[in-house]
Amino acid sequence: MPEGDSVFKLARRLDRPLKGRTVTRSDLRVPRLATRDLAGRVVLEHATHGKHLLTRFSGGATLHTHLLMDGSWSVTGPGKQLPRRLMPDVRIVLATDAGHTAYGLRLHEMELVETSREHELVGHLGPDPLREDWDAEEAVRRLAAEPAVPLVSALLDQRKVAGWGNLWANELAFLLGRSPWTPVGEVDVERLVALGAKALRHSATVEGAYQVTTGIGRKGESHWVSGRAGRPCLRCGTTVEVVPELPNDPANRRTWWCPHCQPGPGPETRVATSVASA
Repeated sequence: MPEGDSVFKLARRLDRPLKGRTVTRSDLRVPRLATRDLAGRVVLEHATHGKHLLTRFSGGATLHTHLLMDGSWSVTGPGKQLPRRLMPDVRIVLATDAGHTAYGLRLHEMELVETSREHELVGHLGPDPLREDWDAEEAVRRLAAEPAVPLVSALLDQRKVAGWGNLWANELAFLLGRSPWTPVGEVDVERLVALGAKALRHSATVEGAYQVTTGIGRKGESHWVSGRAGRPCLRCGTTVEVVPELPNDPANRRTWWCPHCQPGPGPETRVATSVASA
């Protein structure tokens, strides 16, 4: 599932051809929205909250979408068309007066609401380090409110902080030097929030830094532990280990860690924890 920095970068990519342009044709290919028409409205901006994309239009309308595991957006230039093989996956078409057309593919969550009602869709989410209204103190309060929750589960809970997904949960646990199953109450939460916010912003806004946590962009060396099961830790050489996710449990996704660099409880202590992963 794309993480907050992925969706933030997508929003900036969509802004370039669409922001300030008038929609000349729209097609929302889900039954409940099929009769809604956005033609004549101006695309004001693409905002994000965690993993949620909010396309705002003139006249006070917002199109809310979520990529989930396999959703994507594609924009074609004037005179260009989306490859025919992709057309069955299209759920949204937005053509503009500049000749660009945006296509939303395999989008499983779509809503069209008044902009003033966006909170009904994303109001449950925690603070987002990539938003102007980022509130670090509130993030600390939410993470610390349930001290017994394992660190990796707390980081995945979008109600606490919005935007960190599985990659960041694993990498931040390594950078803190703590086992992913350490109770979050035993972690310096203020340091965690500061580190996590800085890392997410760096990934989202610095050229060439997207989800590079080691400072090394070479393939296979850009992450400390994520995706490195069975390979030597880049810091100490110990073999990186992994445990599989628990089916239908967003609190326990696939978890990588270095047993030497991340002392603390092992995976046998993990328990199913109810979290919001939206």
